Amino acid sequence: MEFVNLIIDNKPVKVEKGTSILKAAHSVGIDIPTLCYMSLGDMNIENKPGGCRICVVEVEGRKNLAPACCTDAHTDMVIKTNTMRVLNSRRTVLELILSDHPADCLICAKSGNCELQSMAHKLGVRKIHYKGEMSTYKEDFSPTIIRDMDKCIMCRRCEMMCNKVQTVGALWGINRGFQSVVSPAFEMDLEKSTCTYCGQCVAVCPTGALTEVDHTNQVIGALADPKKTVVVQTAPAVRAALGEEFGMKPGTLVTGKLTAALRRLGFDYVFDTDFAADLTIMEEGTELLGRLGRHLAGDKTVKLPMLTSCCPGWVNFFEKQFPELKDIPSTARSPQQMFGAIAKTYFADQIKVERKDMMVISVMPCLAKKWECQRDEFATDGSPDVDFSISTRELANLIKGANIDFNSLPDEEFDNPMGESTGAGVIFGTTGGVIEAAVRTAYELQTKKKLEKVDFEELRGFEGVREATIDFDGLPIRIGIAHGLGNARKLLEDIKAGKSNFHAIEIMACPGGCIGGGGQPLHHGDSSILKARQMALYEEDKNKPIRKSHENPFIVKLYKEFLGKPMSEKAHHLLHTHYFDKKNEFIIE
Repeated sequence: MEFVNLIIDNKPVKVEKGTSILKAAHSVGIDIPTLCYMSLGDMNIENKPGGCRICVVEVEGRKNLAPACCTDAHTDMVIKTNTMRVLNSRRTVLELILSDHPADCLICAKSGNCELQSMAHKLGVRKIHYKGEMSTYKEDFSPTIIRDMDKCIMCRRCEMMCNKVQTVGALWGINRGFQSVVSPAFEMDLEKSTCTYCGQCVAVCPTGALTEVDHTNQVIGALADPKKTVVVQTAPAVRAALGEEFGMKPGTLVTGKLTAALRRLGFDYVFDTDFAADLTIMEEGTELLGRLGRHLAGDKTVKLPMLTSCCPGWVNFFEKQFPELKDIPSTARSPQQMFGAIAKTYFADQIKVERKDMMVISVMPCLAKKWECQRDEFATDGSPDVDFSISTRELANLIKGANIDFNSLPDEEFDNPMGESTGAGVIFGTTGGVIEAAVRTAYELQTKKKLEKVDFEELRGFEGVREATIDFDGLPIRIGIAHGLGNARKLLEDIKAGKSNFHAIEIMACPGGCIGGGGQPLHHGDSSILKARQMALYEEDKNKPIRKSHENPFIVKLYKEFLGKPMSEKAHHLLHTHYFDKKNEFIIE
């Protein structure tokens, strides 16, 4: 390994050859401000277009200033990051950016959490000396994401996430000069593009150019309506991240406080999506064993490997880009949709409430859930099973707006019957968790033996693609795991090419799984935050008295009283779905 020695702000620095000036400065604690740069260390992916020019520095012997993010450090370089020339240049560049930026900060969705706003404060910009024409674009409203490109600063972080990480190909830098913008091809609407609504672009956007469709007002309206019985469900990943919005360190579990806060907001029933995760395992696990049994019996028509179907971003991905594989994923609905279906049938009957008078709200780490609950197949006579889905960030804003002191709330329990869950349901929120939960149940259903060790360490981890073989008492089950759609693509290409030898594959659209969802508190690519959230879910799983989905007494009761058995006709009607070929839906008008 070759190293270079240089001087930055009078400090000697030694770094590996090929290291940027920006990284070299960071290695010795020198902060160089930037807007366009972003690093996803674990994925070895960087966004360093050098476009914003906020990170410029002075290099001795060089006439012009150098963008630190995309200029390599060399031996004997002498660099100044804080000269008056540098500071003046940064302020000038920032003023030019602001001169082509709307000044509606008071009503902007990112106000208070906008990196451009923070940079203006940091550099002390109080007046814009440059006036001129401002670029304008039409607003683009999709079911999940709002694009307001008037606020785009061309940092191109979203482009990096969409193409390098997710390989979705929905966002690109198009046009030249003043009309440059990041957009789907031909400036088509996001809804008509290959977008999967995973929300990773929203998670990295430094301004209000990309934001989620906010359903907070609809939720407030429902809670204020005395005629409505309002039921809320909250996903497992939310409890491991919500505390960050209230100053708690990443990985702090706030399950009890979350439940208490939802009650104080006025929800009539506070339930746990983990209950529906246990239900998902019963259906998905039974489906997998059924496929395996037919496969072992010589049925050549069986579709293997079976792919998990809990993640709507991933469902949207294969419907648009791999529709020829649409018969391979499990037909089981996601836990969000299973919950809605049971809440508006079984539970509504129990509490004597008509479907039209019940509203089901979900709190999800995922923006694609907003799109999922609007799918036509998840509605009865125009009434959706889940009415609205709000993100972890939206819930945090709702709690703050209601003047609830979250940190001082007592821990409270979920309501029953749909609040009781197992440790298997909890780990649905992290990569590897869904398939581990499935294995815990499938093993006992297949072998008729008690599983003594429920922790499958071989299924855990943070590598983008993982594989393991689990011994089902002499029957080896080969399992693949991928998180992030770019990694999922690799496994799907193998299936198309006939190279896959897996029996089951878990896929989650977002890096880290739901813990890294597009609706979670922003982590700015810091994998240590995702890993802390992951460990929190494993900790809650470990402390649960029941850790296998099929042992959840309320799930057992649900089948006995209402569904009959997994994969029954009623279960198939309420808890399963079908997929579509959407490859030809990209229309240019």
